[in-house]
Amino acid sequence: MSDVRLRLAEASDATAVRRIYAPYVEETAITFDADPPSVAALRERIRSKLDDYPWVVAEADGDVVGYAYAGPVRERVAYQWSVESSLYVERDAHRSGIGSALYEALLALLERQGYVTVYGVVTLPNPASAAIHEAFGFEREGTFERMGYKHGEWHDVGWWSLALREHPAEPEEPTPLFELRERAAWNDALAAGDLSMG
Repeated sequence: MSDVRLRLAEASDATAVRRIYAPYVEETAITFDADPPSVAALRERIRSKLDDYPWVVAEADGDVVGYAYAGPVRERVAYQWSVESSLYVERDAHRSGIGSALYEALLALLERQGYVTVYGVVTLPNPASAAIHEAFGFEREGTFERMGYKHGEWHDVGWWSLALREHPAEPEEPTPLFELRERAAWNDALAAGDLSMG
C-alpha cells in the first residue's frame, strides 16, 4: 500500500465497510453482532451518524481498508459530552499504521467538536485493541466479567477512557459535525492522522 488517504465516510462506503466488518462478526467475539449487517443497514448507519459524529475511512490505492467512528455512549442528555469509539481495519492492512492514523484523526475531530471523554469498549482478550487504546493514552477503567455470550463461550468486556480535555464546570454543547465541517479546524483535524506510506 503506497497511497493512503483519510476522508470522511460516505453512504456509498457501506459495501466496503461490510467487507471489512463481516469477518470480525463471523469469526470473532471482537464485536457482539451475531450476523453482519446488510449493506443497506450500514448505509443508513453511516448516514445517520454523520450530522453529529465523525466516521473516518482510510483509502489505500483507492480501496477502503479501514474505518473509525464515534457515537453516543447513552442517549440521555447528560451523557452528551461522552462518546464511544470503534475502529476496524482490514486484516491485510494490520500493522501498517492505518489503525493509528484513523484513531489520530478521529480523536482530533472529537476534541474540536468539544467532546470531553472517549470510551473504548473491548471484548477480552484482545491485546491489539488494548495496546492501541493505551498507546493513545486511554486508561483502563474496569472489566465486566462474562458480559456477552458468543461462539459458545462467555466473554469479559473491558472499558478504557480518554479525557480529551478538562471537564468544564459549565460545558457548552458539543458542536455537530456538520457545523465543524464549515470551519478551518476541520481540515487540520482530519489531517492529524496523515499517514505517509512513502
